[in-house]
Amino acid sequence: MTQDKNQNFFERVYDVARLIPHGRVTSYGAIASFLGAARSARMVGWAMNACHGRDDVPAHRVVNRVGLLSGKHHFPGTNLMQQLLESEGVKINDNKVTDFDKLFWDPAKELDF
Repeated sequence: MTQDKNQNFFERVYDVARLIPHGRVTSYGAIASFLGAARSARMVGWAMNACHGRDDVPAHRVVNRVGLLSGKHHFPGTNLMQQLLESEGVKINDNKVTDFDKLFWDPAKELDF
């Protein structure tokens, strides 16, 4: 994939991430599926990692398919991802979103695109 295609995909990922409601989470795979790239969850992760420093993309709301904070080591500090989620009322236990099924936001079901 060329640099331009990556950038365009990343921006599409960011557009979806911006729609994740406060206090909810989604997964890399759910975003990839919504964008028609079901096998590109890892690339969504790369996009989330590349957006650090951008306040307009709530990357902390994107977790892995079982609710683990698998991207937390990409955030500055020790527990920033967890702290950001907890500040929105999301409970975390052992690096995993508590009540993940209840808090999971699926763009394919929630958005009318």
